[in-house]
Amino acid sequence: MAQRSSATAGLLLRQFKELQRAKYLTGISCGLVDDNAFEWEVMLMISDDCKYYGGGNFRCHLIFPPTYPLMPPTLAFKTPIPFHPNIYPDGRLCISILHPPGDDQYGYESASERWSPVQTPETILLSTISLLHSPNDESPANIEAAKLWREEKNNGDKEFRKRCRKVVRESLGED
Repeated sequence: MAQRSSATAGLLLRQFKELQRAKYLTGISCGLVDDNAFEWEVMLMISDDCKYYGGGNFRCHLIFPPTYPLMPPTLAFKTPIPFHPNIYPDGRLCISILHPPGDDQYGYESASERWSPVQTPETILLSTISLLHSPNDESPANIEAAKLWREEKNNGDKEFRKRCRKVVRESLGED
């Protein structure tokens, strides 16, 4: 197992350095937590063109298991946690590519939508930003956020937008 962890740490450090060098990835900043290759602190600086979270700076942790890349990492937002249909109230992100490989026991996701070793920290973070732009309310992690988002889409209610903008202000230290 130690050999596996050492190989995994080497892979993660290479992926970490690649992510830091990628000039085309604007709005993503990463650092290691306590020089640990298995735990990354990430800052997502959301562009102004994002309808609900634009201008926000959201800190999250990406934690990799010793079995990476065979098994997915977890991504959890830290304070402030975005009010979002696909983010649990405790900050954990719910997105198909971070679900363990194989068939979904409930039949909601196909195996091709779930984790595969071809995913990388870059694809995870880009998918996370994409999800902030376009929430998925079909299997919500935050029922209240999904309900308010649907109400805004369907009848123009602005409560979802208000809650999101409040969190964006908090992420900038304004509240």
